[in-house]
Amino acid sequence: MDDYINNQVTEENENRATRRVKTETHRSGPEDSGRRLYRMVAVSFGMLCVLQVTLNILLRLVYAERDQLQTSYNNLTVERDQLQTSYNTLTEERDQLQTRYNNLTKERDRLQNLLCEKPCCFDGWRKFDSSCYFLSTEDKTWEESRQDCLKRGADLVIINSREEQEFIFNLNKRVWIGLTDRQREGTWKWVDGTTLTTEYWYDPQPNNSGPTGEDCAEINNDQRPLKAWNDSPCNRRLNWICEKVV
Repeated sequence: MDDYINNQVTEENENRATRRVKTETHRSGPEDSGRRLYRMVAVSFGMLCVLQVTLNILLRLVYAERDQLQTSYNNLTVERDQLQTSYNTLTEERDQLQTRYNNLTKERDRLQNLLCEKPCCFDGWRKFDSSCYFLSTEDKTWEESRQDCLKRGADLVIINSREEQEFIFNLNKRVWIGLTDRQREGTWKWVDGTTLTTEYWYDPQPNNSGPTGEDCAEINNDQRPLKAWNDSPCNRRLNWICEKVV
């Protein structure tokens, strides 16, 4: 009888304990879940705040760099426009000076013609000793240059003296002169048929080194005044000097 009573008491206690655990489990389960959810929401919100702050900082840096680049571009544009304006002004001044120089040169030639003994040189010609000289402003072959001189009642220049050589050299142009060995290689003659006697070649000229021959003479103004002649292909295009004896 006692054993039965004890078993009943023990079974009842176990049932009470089981109900207590279930009751506590039922009471504590939803509350813990809510707390965990709250913590997750709080952490997520915090991370979003950090991301927002980081994004704001990055955007500010990007905008600041963009503004700096725009400012640099604007400054360079202003500087470029200033340089272009300066260039245009200098170009205009250069053209004005060139025009003035040309006018003064014409006036000088005109006055020289008024002062020289008759017959005098025409406008555009320069007088030296007893000849008038015309310096071209365009390039032609040696034969074309000679034909131009003949049309002007002159011929390619014949250099007869050291003074005349220095005068032509000081015109500061690379020019054809009336000297050629086209009839016979190595025998240089002036356009009037006279054989060359006084020479002003620079070493190692004349060397006839061109693939088609170098049979016409030029004055190379990059050399020294009395060492300035060079043999060159006759089809080369250069300025030229016409001479008319007056």
